[in-house]
Amino acid sequence: MGFSLTKEQLLIQKSAREFARKELLPKAADRDKNAEYPADSLKMMGELGFLGMLVPEKYGGMEVDTVSYALALTEIAYACASTAVIMSVHNSLACGCILSHGTEEQKQKYLVPLANGDYIGSFALSEPEAGSDPASMTTTAKREGDYYILNGTKRWITGGATSYLFIVLAKTNPEERHKGVSAFIVTRDMEGFVTGRKEDKMGLKASDTTDIIFDNCKVPAQNLLGKEGEGFYVAMSGLDAGRIGIAAQSLGVGWAALDLAVEYSKQRVQFGRPICENQGLRWMIADMAVDVEAARLLVLNAAAKKDRGEMCSKEASMAKLFASEMANRVTANALQIHGGYGYTKEFTIERLYRDARVFTIYEGTSQIQRIVIANEVIGDKKKKKKK
Repeated sequence: MGFSLTKEQLLIQKSAREFARKELLPKAADRDKNAEYPADSLKMMGELGFLGMLVPEKYGGMEVDTVSYALALTEIAYACASTAVIMSVHNSLACGCILSHGTEEQKQKYLVPLANGDYIGSFALSEPEAGSDPASMTTTAKREGDYYILNGTKRWITGGATSYLFIVLAKTNPEERHKGVSAFIVTRDMEGFVTGRKEDKMGLKASDTTDIIFDNCKVPAQNLLGKEGEGFYVAMSGLDAGRIGIAAQSLGVGWAALDLAVEYSKQRVQFGRPICENQGLRWMIADMAVDVEAARLLVLNAAAKKDRGEMCSKEASMAKLFASEMANRVTANALQIHGGYGYTKEFTIERLYRDARVFTIYEGTSQIQRIVIANEVIGDKKKKKKK
C-alpha cells in the first residue's frame, strides 16, 4: 500500500531534514564521543516546534498529525539517534500522557513549557526487577494529606539526569497488581527526588540513562495523572505512540546506514573496479533497500491508523518490531560493506551500528512485540470463528 503525503507533511519533513542535516549531523560524532547532551540543539528544536508536535496550538504546540511527527522524527534520527530518542520520549510519552489524561490545569501548567522546550519530559516505568512485566513494580505512592509519598527505584530512564519532568508509575494499591498502579507528574525539584548514576552505554551516548530514586518523594496530590488505579491504562495508551516513535527512529538509522553503504560501495575500488559492481554486494544493498522501504510503510501505516482514531496497538507493535530488527540488520550489513574501515570510530557506520542495537530492547523488546501481535491476531481469529 502506497502513501501519498500532503503538502503540509512534505513541508514538515523537509524542514526537519534541513535542520537535522545542518545542525545535528555535524555534531553527532563529537557528542557520541564525549557523551554530550544536545542542550543547544534541543533549545532550537523547541523554538522550531519539534518538541510539541502533537500538542494542540492552544498549549503552544504544532498540533500536527502522527504521520508528520513520524516523518520529522525519522529525519532527526537519520542525523543523530541520541537526539531522536530524547525527542521521541518527550513527544510521545511525556506530552502524550498529559495530553490524553491530564486535567486542564495540568495541561496549562506543564504542556506549555514542554511544547516550547523549556521543560524536557521523560517516562519512568521500568524498575530493577520490573521491565517487561510492569505489574510487578515495587515503587509505591501513599497518600498523606495533600501529597503522595513515593518510594522506590526506576531504572533505564532516558533523560534521568537531564529532564525536568517525568511521568512516573507507582503502586497506590500494591495488592491489586496492574489495577493498583497510578500515574504521577513528577518534577526534578520535588523533595526526595534523587538521580542515580549515569549508565555507560554501548550507544545513544549523547542521551543520558540513569536510575531515579524516590526517597519519600513528596508529590502534590494534584499531580496525580488520571485517577488512582488508572496508571497502567495511562502507560499503555502512551506506549502505542512511543512504539511508533521507536519505529521511526529505527527507520532513520537504517536509512542512514543504507545511504552510507551505497556511497562507500561506489567509492571503494578493489580489483580495478568499484565494489558496487560486484553482484554479491549489489544483492546485499538490494535487500537492505527492501528492508528500509518495508519499515517505512509499516511506520506510516501505524501512524495513519492512529490519526484516523483507530486502534493501532497491533500496527504499532508490527512497526516497532520490524523497523528495530531492520535497523540492526541494515547497520550490520552496511558495516560489513565498509570492511575493516567500518569497525573504526573514524567512520559513521560504527556509531550507527552501536546506536541501533537498543531499538529491539526498549519500549518493549522484540519478544514483547510478538506477544502483542500474536494476541491481536489470534484474538481476531477467535472472533471470526464465533461469527
